[in-house]
Amino acid sequence: MSGSETLVPYLREKNDKPDLTIIVDSREASNAPKVIKGLKECGINVKVENMEKGDYILSDVCAVERKTVHDFVHTLTHRYLFEQLFKLKEAYPKALILLEGYMPTIYRFSRIQPTAVWGALFNLAKNGIAIVNTASYKETVDFLCVAARQEQIMEKRTPTIHPVKKCENLSDAQIFFLASLPSIGREKAIAILKSYQTPLNALINVDDWPKTVYGIGQKISSRIKEVLNMPFQGEQHGCGNMHHKEDPRSRLR
Repeated sequence: MSGSETLVPYLREKNDKPDLTIIVDSREASNAPKVIKGLKECGINVKVENMEKGDYILSDVCAVERKTVHDFVHTLTHRYLFEQLFKLKEAYPKALILLEGYMPTIYRFSRIQPTAVWGALFNLAKNGIAIVNTASYKETVDFLCVAARQEQIMEKRTPTIHPVKKCENLSDAQIFFLASLPSIGREKAIAILKSYQTPLNALINVDDWPKTVYGIGQKISSRIKEVLNMPFQGEQHGCGNMHHKEDPRSRLR
């Protein structure tokens, strides 16, 4: 948008109902039936497809990942959200995350500090991923309708599914591997690789990370050691229940 333009065209009500289409991921369609029903009631042509990443495709450059506030906080304990969104942004420059729900509820969670949530949101924002908060599924519907209108009518773009970029080379695979560790993410993974050159060398020297890698403290390195050393207990234990004693036989040398 140039400096001479205004928001008036985006806000003006029109009597006609343009033909708008939103592509929805099949899993999201099953998980959010009220949103899908609301979109259809607003006259949106909902096209359900199996997609690698993203929940709603609004144009060839705009995709939306929807999370409830509760799910977003839960996702932080698994650390895969950032990699998902960064890959989504590679395919859709206007990738954004829509948080549905009352944000102050983050202060009621006992396992996650509110500062961690705000830090995660800032990390997404500084990497160019927009954040939209809606109070309810009805506001989510309203937002998606308005956003689709802007992209497809004002910008004259068509919703298009793009394949999400895979790890095309060895460096990408190394970054992806380390970034999946608790509290690491892409930026810290790159910093670790710059310090230790290979993922194996980095893992062998995980005790030294607080001394050599900016932004990694003893708490993070201890958490990662726990992940690396703890014998697998089965999926039912999950990432949030790893509080068993470390098996000394599996300690890193």
